[in-house]
Amino acid sequence: MAYVIGDNCMACGACAADCPVEAISEGDGKYVIDADTCIECGSCAGSCPAEAISEG
Repeated sequence: MAYVIGDNCMACGACAADCPVEAISEGDGKYVIDADTCIECGSCAGSCPAEAISEG
């Protein structure tokens, strides 16, 4: 199951920089993960300072 970004996202962009398949983009007030592109590697969750990313 793809990872998701919760409402406590600070829109810092750390997760997008660490995504190897570029599945993360800036959304409206927070970043979003494209579930079809996500390879479930977890690198985004490890880089999030707000701990806003979890398995969906």
